[in-house]
Amino acid sequence: MKNYEIMFIVRPTLTEEEIKAVANNFQDILTNNGSKVTNFKEMGQRELAYEIKKFKSGYYFLINIEASDDKAIKEFDRLALISSDVIRHLITKIED
Repeated sequence: MKNYEIMFIVRPTLTEEEIKAVANNFQDILTNNGSKVTNFKEMGQRELAYEIKKFKSGYYFLINIEASDDKAIKEFDRLALISSDVIRHLITKIED
């Protein structure tokens, strides 16, 4: 099993319910594609170091997953790039 850490930032103009829906949707994408979520952490709204897509803050989420292949990671990456709600994401493979 390979371990990954995913951090993504949701745009701050959404309502609280919409932000939770976006986070749950991306968590479902990972689990539906064969990975296991080991940790899900909502880090709250934080100021960005620099402006991204005209936003100065965003809602941060951190997900740790275990996956046997990279199918879930590729699908998450593809959909995060398409989504207008996610302003930035980072996927890191954790070496043992």
